[in-house]
Amino acid sequence: MPQPLRYGINVSLDGCVHHEAGLPPDAESMAFWTDELRRSDTLLYGRVTYELMEGAWRRPASGQWPDWMDTSEVAFAEVMDPMRKVVASTALDAVDWNAELLRGDVVDGVRRLKAQPGRGISLGGVRLPIALAAAGLIDEYTFVVHPVIAGRGPRLLNGVKLTLELIERREFRSGVTVQRYRPAA
Repeated sequence: MPQPLRYGINVSLDGCVHHEAGLPPDAESMAFWTDELRRSDTLLYGRVTYELMEGAWRRPASGQWPDWMDTSEVAFAEVMDPMRKVVASTALDAVDWNAELLRGDVVDGVRRLKAQPGRGISLGGVRLPIALAAAGLIDEYTFVVHPVIAGRGPRLLNGVKLTLELIERREFRSGVTVQRYRPAA
């Protein structure tokens, strides 16, 4: 049985998914994302998201996490840093940080990745999920909806038509809601 491909992302009320859209993490949402990482043993990103995550969450050469990180961010980084990462990119020549490149047809490559043994694949980003959703490869969608109107930026799964079934909903003290879906049968 193929391992599940799970897409999770922070999103504003108006559907923006840009990391600069004013979606500040708090301890509760960071704990949620840390638990989400633990559900999978592989992270799948495109180049832009990989570079963004590496810049924020890779353990520095000193071995010490930066002073700007609070306890919840360190906990997240401690889980993410050692995880296997697969990067779909034609622009990169090489990757490190426990990563490997996925080249060629991304849909076929992800089908092969899903067929490998594992607990699951955690998918992040903006553009790569569009191609994978359009191909019907995503098994679960988790949207962490922030009470913010961004007014600009990339839109969630722009151009993809999906019918989803709600399987979980919860609220955080901050007004953030987690909405988990699977493709409708």
